[in-house]
Amino acid sequence: MAGQWQTLGEADGVEAYVHRPEGQVRGAVVVCSELYGVNTYARATCAELAQAGFVALAPDYYWRSARRTELGYTPEERETGLTLMRALDRDELVADAADALAFARSEAGGRGVAFLGLSMGGHIAVRAATELRFELAAVFYPGWLLNSGFPLVGPVPPLENSERIAANGVFLLGFRGEEDHIILAEEWEQAEQRLTDAKVPHELVSYPGARHGFACADRPADYDPEAGADAWRRVHEALAAHL
Repeated sequence: MAGQWQTLGEADGVEAYVHRPEGQVRGAVVVCSELYGVNTYARATCAELAQAGFVALAPDYYWRSARRTELGYTPEERETGLTLMRALDRDELVADAADALAFARSEAGGRGVAFLGLSMGGHIAVRAATELRFELAAVFYPGWLLNSGFPLVGPVPPLENSERIAANGVFLLGFRGEEDHIILAEEWEQAEQRLTDAKVPHELVSYPGARHGFACADRPADYDPEAGADAWRRVHEALAAHL
């Protein structure tokens, strides 16, 4: 089946690109995209998850500023994405994530729901886990977990409320490359400690030599096929275990 755009909640509200499997539904996955919007990579990720049996939906979190944003990876497009990202509001993101979760529950065939976050989307998925109940958050190189600076983060970074993730019953699976320039090793270690102290079931994985964006083949300067393949193997194992 081909993917299609659908409204998730109220008319004229948040939309998502939705891709459904042809056969039995094994659950639903909310794909939270990079700052480049619901682009070719995000839609391909939805298609791959649908092929594996999951209803996959990628919300358009930029919809209040520009609908159905689709950016590539040039420096100019990155600046456009940064401008859109700076306009995001934490509470509005949580409201959109709640609409996405409700839609995913209705599509999951009685199975569980995961949030899959890519870079900026990884932050959104972790933030959602502090406010909403779902089964799994699988996040690739998520930024600003323990530091603020953008309206989407707000005054309290999400891992300051790690105990809420535990209370919501979310398993957190996270990936980072050791050469990531956005998520430094010290922050990753602090994240591990916060999650452990809050008794959040989790696994954080680091890949030697890998950079930010290592799982995205559309970013050849950063892509690490071996690390990306291992991370996706772990994601599919977690989906099978938790959904």
